[in-house]
Amino acid sequence: MTTSQEPAVDTPPVRRFKDPGYAEVAPTLAGLRQRIDTLDEQIVALLAERALCVRDATRFKRDAFQVAAPARQAQVFARVRALAAPHEASFPGLSDIVESTYRTLVAGYIAGEGHFFHDTDLIQP
Repeated sequence: MTTSQEPAVDTPPVRRFKDPGYAEVAPTLAGLRQRIDTLDEQIVALLAERALCVRDATRFKRDAFQVAAPARQAQVFARVRALAAPHEASFPGLSDIVESTYRTLVAGYIAGEGHFFHDTDLIQP
Protein backbone atom coordinates (compact mmCIF):
# COMPACT_ATOMS: atom_id res chain seq x y z
CA MET A 1 0.00 0.00 0.00
CA THR A 2 1.38 3.39 -1.00
CA THR A 3 0.34 6.65 0.65
CA SER A 4 1.07 10.25 -0.22
CA GLN A 5 1.38 11.49 3.33
CA GLU A 6 4.14 11.60 5.90
CA PRO A 7 4.10 8.90 8.60
CA ALA A 8 2.51 9.62 11.96
CA VAL A 9 5.19 10.53 14.49
CA ASP A 10 3.53 9.64 17.81
CA THR A 11 2.10 6.22 17.02
CA PRO A 12 3.58 2.74 17.41
CA PRO A 13 5.60 1.30 14.52
CA VAL A 14 3.73 -0.25 11.60
CA ARG A 15 6.59 -2.58 10.62
CA ARG A 16 9.10 -4.81 12.44
CA PHE A 17 12.45 -6.21 11.44
CA LYS A 18 12.60 -9.94 10.79
CA ASP A 19 15.80 -10.16 12.84
CA PRO A 20 14.68 -11.18 16.37
CA GLY A 21 17.82 -9.59 17.82
CA TYR A 22 17.03 -6.13 16.48
CA ALA A 23 17.04 -3.51 19.26
CA GLU A 24 14.89 -0.42 18.71
CA VAL A 25 16.44 2.99 19.21
CA ALA A 26 13.22 4.82 20.15
CA PRO A 27 9.57 3.81 20.58
CA THR A 28 8.18 6.46 18.21
CA LEU A 29 9.21 8.27 15.05
CA ALA A 30 9.09 11.53 17.03
CA GLY A 31 11.66 10.11 19.43
CA LEU A 32 13.90 9.07 16.56
CA ARG A 33 13.60 12.47 14.91
CA GLN A 34 14.48 14.21 18.16
CA ARG A 35 17.55 12.00 18.52
CA ILE A 36 18.53 12.68 14.89
CA ASP A 37 18.12 16.44 15.44
CA THR A 38 20.40 16.25 18.49
CA LEU A 39 22.98 14.26 16.52
CA ASP A 40 22.78 16.80 13.69
CA GLU A 41 23.56 19.61 16.15
CA GLN A 42 26.62 17.70 17.35
CA ILE A 43 27.70 16.83 13.80
CA VAL A 44 27.44 20.46 12.63
CA ALA A 45 29.43 21.65 15.66
CA LEU A 46 32.13 19.07 14.85
CA LEU A 47 32.14 20.09 11.18
CA ALA A 48 32.61 23.72 12.24
CA GLU A 49 35.50 22.68 14.49
CA ARG A 50 37.01 20.73 11.58
CA ALA A 51 36.59 23.80 9.36
CA LEU A 52 38.64 25.88 11.80
CA CYS A 53 41.42 23.30 11.62
CA VAL A 54 41.27 23.37 7.81
CA ARG A 55 41.44 27.15 7.86
CA ASP A 56 44.47 27.10 10.13
CA ALA A 57 46.15 24.47 7.92
CA THR A 58 46.25 27.13 5.19
CA ARG A 59 49.21 28.71 7.02
CA PHE A 60 51.35 25.69 6.17
CA LYS A 61 50.62 25.53 2.41
CA ARG A 62 52.83 27.07 -0.29
CA ASP A 63 50.57 26.66 -3.34
CA ALA A 64 47.23 25.38 -4.69
CA PHE A 65 48.56 21.82 -5.02
CA GLN A 66 49.36 21.78 -1.32
CA VAL A 67 45.91 23.18 -0.55
CA ALA A 68 44.33 20.29 -2.49
CA ALA A 69 46.75 17.76 -0.93
CA PRO A 70 45.58 14.74 -2.99
CA ALA A 71 47.63 12.22 -0.98
CA ARG A 72 46.09 13.50 2.24
CA GLN A 73 42.63 13.29 0.69
CA ALA A 74 43.24 9.63 -0.15
CA GLN A 75 44.35 8.99 3.45
CA VAL A 76 41.21 10.64 4.82
CA PHE A 77 38.89 8.67 2.53
CA ALA A 78 40.57 5.36 3.38
CA ARG A 79 40.53 6.18 7.09
CA VAL A 80 36.83 7.08 7.26
CA ARG A 81 35.94 3.94 5.27
CA ALA A 82 37.87 1.91 7.83
CA LEU A 83 36.11 3.73 10.69
CA ALA A 84 32.72 2.95 9.14
CA ALA A 85 33.49 -0.70 8.36
CA PRO A 86 32.71 -2.07 11.85
CA HIS A 87 29.20 -0.60 11.54
CA GLU A 88 28.42 -2.31 8.23
CA ALA A 89 26.64 -5.19 9.96
CA SER A 90 23.93 -2.88 11.30
CA PHE A 91 23.77 -0.65 8.20
CA PRO A 92 25.11 -2.30 5.02
CA GLY A 93 26.65 0.22 2.66
CA LEU A 94 27.62 2.64 5.43
CA SER A 95 31.26 2.73 4.29
CA ASP A 96 30.15 3.93 0.86
CA ILE A 97 27.87 6.56 2.39
CA VAL A 98 30.60 7.81 4.70
CA GLU A 99 33.20 7.98 1.95
CA SER A 100 30.81 9.77 -0.39
CA THR A 101 29.91 12.23 2.35
CA TYR A 102 33.56 12.91 3.10
CA ARG A 103 34.37 13.40 -0.58
CA THR A 104 31.73 16.15 -0.67
CA LEU A 105 32.89 17.64 2.64
CA VAL A 106 36.55 17.66 1.64
CA ALA A 107 35.75 19.29 -1.71
CA GLY A 108 33.90 22.05 0.14
CA TYR A 109 36.68 22.50 2.69
CA ILE A 110 39.30 22.68 -0.08
CA ALA A 111 37.27 25.34 -1.88
CA GLY A 112 37.05 27.31 1.37
CA GLU A 113 40.73 26.84 2.06
CA GLY A 114 41.48 28.15 -1.43
CA HIS A 115 39.72 31.41 -0.53
CA PHE A 116 41.66 31.65 2.73
CA PHE A 117 44.92 30.93 0.87
CA HIS A 118 44.43 34.11 -1.13
CA ASP A 119 44.00 36.04 2.13
CA THR A 120 47.46 35.03 3.39
CA ASP A 121 50.95 36.31 2.70
CA LEU A 122 54.00 34.15 2.28
CA ILE A 123 56.39 34.50 5.20
CA GLN A 124 59.84 35.29 3.85
CA PRO A 125 62.71 33.43 5.56
